[in-house]
Amino acid sequence: MPDGIRWVGLDVHARESTLAIFDQATGEVTTKRVMGRPHELLPWLRAVQRPARMVYEAGPTGYGLARRALAEGIELSVCAPSKTERPSDRIKTDQRDAVRLAKLLAASELVLVTIPSVEREELRDLVRCREDIRADLVRARHRIGNFLLRREIYWEGTGEAWTRKHRSWLTSIKFADQASRSTLADYLHAHDVLISRRDQVEADLAKLALTAPCAHTVARLRCLRGIDTLSALGLCAEIGEWGRFDHPDQLSAYLGIVPCEHTTGSQRRLGSITKAGSTHARRLLVEAAYHYRRGPVVGEMLERRQRGHAPEIINISWKAQRRLNARWRQLRDARRKPNGIVAIAIARELAAYCWEIATCTTTSPEPTPTPTTRKRLTNSR
Repeated sequence: MPDGIRWVGLDVHARESTLAIFDQATGEVTTKRVMGRPHELLPWLRAVQRPARMVYEAGPTGYGLARRALAEGIELSVCAPSKTERPSDRIKTDQRDAVRLAKLLAASELVLVTIPSVEREELRDLVRCREDIRADLVRARHRIGNFLLRREIYWEGTGEAWTRKHRSWLTSIKFADQASRSTLADYLHAHDVLISRRDQVEADLAKLALTAPCAHTVARLRCLRGIDTLSALGLCAEIGEWGRFDHPDQLSAYLGIVPCEHTTGSQRRLGSITKAGSTHARRLLVEAAYHYRRGPVVGEMLERRQRGHAPEIINISWKAQRRLNARWRQLRDARRKPNGIVAIAIARELAAYCWEIATCTTTSPEPTPTPTTRKRLTNSR
């Protein structure tokens, strides 16, 4: 490290921020409280004597400050708060947090995160918007189901719930009292609004999949069984540049689908997965993993998604089918593992195949991304 470098820690909030400067040469620490929005810190950052390195924790204020600072040549990084060592005492103030960040940065004890591009962050927000709608839809359906259970009204139909037939049955339910009629009508209206919102967001995502910077990667990932446009787009939005991982094991650790470890001496203990990284990406991989319960096959929809892609990509997809299905049968049938544990194990290996496809170098030209032709079987599910 060069002598005299200044390490700057920032505790950033929406209306005020705290700045701490740690001088490596003298050991002096200077703090300053700055009122205003995060971008109003820039004049203070410009005034810090160079050379200087600065950092703040990722949080609800986003990456706007870091992008503005980097555009002006200010070396400002963002660190992962979940990876930052917590203080042992029970005193927490903004000033202490800023000083601690500055000293941890000087000691190289912080884990820095990749600052996403504006386009990727916008896409990720829309992907997560769809996730929020899906979660709200599940809660809305639970409210309707629990309401009917309390009234001892049961679905006796032959089909599954939340099909068109089931939705028509819900509409046909009649109550003698006005309160119950109003309750069911409001619940059904909220459910239908969420269905409409979900369909609109999914249509917008399908359009973006054709023009987004990751469009070709999305098209490649769709060659894998269990991954279509929305799942591929969600993975790309959450992970960003696949090439920043030198090995698929690094991607698995980033996504939190590796076991936690407690090792001391010669005794090694592995536990549940770490659940680090993006919950959204991890859920998409686990959902896709269940498609590998059945034997390897290239159906009509998968064949259509693979059409025009390089033989290297299609070979990886077929290799994944054979390997993951055999692995599922080994864990589930031979070793009697629960489905949830098996799905996590398959998701970890599926992440490796996703990385291989996304980073694969092919000699054949990439096909132009085309709109997905798959449609929902019903507007209600």
